[in-house]
Amino acid sequence: MDRTLVICKPDAVERGLVGEILGRFERKGLRLAAVELRALDSDLLARHYSEHVGKPFYHDLVAFMSRSPALVAVVEGPEDTWRVVRAMMGATNPMKADPGTIRGDLGTEVTENLVHGSDSADSAQREIGLFFPDL
Repeated sequence: MDRTLVICKPDAVERGLVGEILGRFERKGLRLAAVELRALDSDLLARHYSEHVGKPFYHDLVAFMSRSPALVAVVEGPEDTWRVVRAMMGATNPMKADPGTIRGDLGTEVTENLVHGSDSADSAQREIGLFFPDL
């Protein structure tokens, strides 16, 4: 089994869309290996978004991701599960995301785009280690 990290961001939790989002992954045949609703603090977010530290949008990103709980999950599936998840998420900008994708169907803003998914196998391994170090 291949694994990737998914985060249902605070806007997804606030809007009551977590069940819909996770359900889409399950209906696709992916499996939830770990799930936790948690508050994300600035230290964890700094490690998670290390490539963005110092960029103009970084502080707004951390403020958004820490404003209320997010649901973090490890999703399992076939080889390159991260690619399946990313395709299902759709383009970062919901206005450019294809219908049928999570962001295309449910998203409204580029800055609050509902869901994060690891962008490579290496990122998945690193991110799972940050959020679920005991897995």
